[in-house]
Amino acid sequence: MAQYSQALAQRLSEEHFAHHENVTAQQLISFTPIKQVNLYMIRELLTLWNHEMANLRSPYFDFEHPEVKDALVQFMNVLSRKISIKRPHFEPLLLKAIQDTLRTVLEPVAVFEEKFMRLDDLSVAKLQESLKYQDIDRDVYRQFLDTLANGSFDRHQVIPRLNRFLAEHEAERMSVDELVGRFNALQPLQVEDLFPTVAAPTPTPAPAVSTHVVSTQPSFRPTLHAEPKLNERFTPEQRPTLNERFKQPVAVSMADRQQDQKIGSLKEAISINQRFSFINELFEGDNMAYHAVIKNLDEYGNPDLAKQYLVQEVGSKYNWSRKEEHVQKLTKLIERKFA
Repeated sequence: MAQYSQALAQRLSEEHFAHHENVTAQQLISFTPIKQVNLYMIRELLTLWNHEMANLRSPYFDFEHPEVKDALVQFMNVLSRKISIKRPHFEPLLLKAIQDTLRTVLEPVAVFEEKFMRLDDLSVAKLQESLKYQDIDRDVYRQFLDTLANGSFDRHQVIPRLNRFLAEHEAERMSVDELVGRFNALQPLQVEDLFPTVAAPTPTPAPAVSTHVVSTQPSFRPTLHAEPKLNERFTPEQRPTLNERFKQPVAVSMADRQQDQKIGSLKEAISINQRFSFINELFEGDNMAYHAVIKNLDEYGNPDLAKQYLVQEVGSKYNWSRKEEHVQKLTKLIERKFA
């Protein structure tokens, strides 16, 4: 899924930027024929904007004054019509939107939690308002939010209830086949590409023996695990703490081994795609917080102190207990810096 998303994002970007210097607001709205991809890009921009505006607030000014509020709203309206995104910033945005659109059908609960459950003042009304950025299965989600509106709202119960609701309304949701068909019209993709199978080895014929029968059963039989049901996929499980995770060796792939050389600066070593991923997955879209943490890490002279800073001050603040993959990538970069 990641490989397909990257390939499609790269091709669509190449086609657009061959004739344009940037992506404008009007172009963003209809950039791809798959509406959900466009909406997720807009949603991501809004999230980043809200974080940037939060960073502008200062204790020396009255941001609650009606004139200030009106001015900020007007500023936002003007700025939203002046969107201009260069390719280095746009392509990662598009890549993530493509991947999240595929995940909306494959991992609907996880995507809903990432997209809509991170509001500080979460409420049913806020969630209903956020559905304007949801095209796939919007009616199903609206039905679910209607069930929440009938009783007291508890944000800790939303995800378990959504998990059960989607399982009960599976027939009403967009199928994987339908979504893959839409993407296939843009760039070849088959359902089988998303669900690779493991083939059993071919048995070796036994030699002919006249005195007794020799079994031709293969000596190795792979165990094929069925895909877990939706409600089983999100059952609680024991996860290592951040302290335990940093003590564990980071799994190294062939690509990692090719990039084990020492780096001088985390800021310079982190690619655009990695930076975009870290900001959204580890720092909840807060661009300023990401840059502050990377700056602090670059100033450390000891890897243990750098990791301790991540665990005690940063990881605990943003609750990285379910972000193991991204935490390991950042840890690997720290290890390369102090190699």
